[in-house]
Amino acid sequence: MLAYLIRRLFAAAVMLVVTVVVVFCIFFLVPKWAGVDPALSFVGKQADPASVEAVRTKLGLSDPIYAQVWHFFKGIFVGRTYAAGGDVTHCAAPCFGYSFRSEQAVWPVLTSRFPVTLELALGAAVLWLVFGVAAGVLSALKRGSLWDRSAMVVALSGVSLPIYFTGLLTSAIFVFGLHWFNGQYVSISDNFGSWLGGMILPWITLAFLYAAMYARITRATMLEILGEDYIRTARAKGLTEPVVIGKHAMRSTMTPILTMLGMDLGALIGGAILTETTFSLPGLGQAVLTAIRNQDLPIILGVVLITSLAVLVANLLVDLLYAVIDPRVRLS
Repeated sequence: MLAYLIRRLFAAAVMLVVTVVVVFCIFFLVPKWAGVDPALSFVGKQADPASVEAVRTKLGLSDPIYAQVWHFFKGIFVGRTYAAGGDVTHCAAPCFGYSFRSEQAVWPVLTSRFPVTLELALGAAVLWLVFGVAAGVLSALKRGSLWDRSAMVVALSGVSLPIYFTGLLTSAIFVFGLHWFNGQYVSISDNFGSWLGGMILPWITLAFLYAAMYARITRATMLEILGEDYIRTARAKGLTEPVVIGKHAMRSTMTPILTMLGMDLGALIGGAILTETTFSLPGLGQAVLTAIRNQDLPIILGVVLITSLAVLVANLLVDLLYAVIDPRVRLS
């Protein structure tokens, strides 16, 4: 198990380095090759050439490419110092640079919004795992029944309907129609009850989409596993149906579910743009949407890096859970 853990940690570290380099190339080198000057984006199109050159020098955009990559990589882990003439600015680690519009450090801006996105992602994940997997298992066990057909119709609707439609529909019914919720986000530290009331609809809206996909995947996987020889052997030995399903069938079913969960949860932590926009949640999704409108490159870059890191961490956890569920994975 220890050797397996070391291999996975090493692979994650290598992937993190590759991700940082690729992100740097996408945001800095590709625009430069296309004739777009990042320094001009920082100071504005109406700036004089001297101001543009000063910013280019301060950001190190005139340095060789390998030096730019090194300074960028170093800034994420140990911080970075920007200097131009007598003006010296130190950006503490992790340093993603400064916003083109507000000129604030990117990291504090993102960390102030990250808890909202994390609350949204984790709450929705619990709902879609519980209800999606349960619906899929019951549909597989009651194949062809009224429950199976009804659950799959609902699942198909969940996959087909866009988030902004279901979000606006639930808001219209439960906020403006029945007045069960006020539809406003309140920090959990301010008032737990108001926070819970403000997060229930976003959780349900987001979970409805993913629960539908998980129900379909769980049903298909469970039907395949129930036809395996070891399931028939377990039943022939006289094991009760709950033991056969819970101990044997579910253990194999969880493998594809964990794979999906690692990718989905990692991506959601990077910013659930549609859900946050629909319910006006001040998370990473709204931050990156505003940054795209304003062409605020450092904010977009920071969210991309956070998303990449979240996916890496989520998949590392999934790899570790694989080893717990299936000991054969440790030998791979």
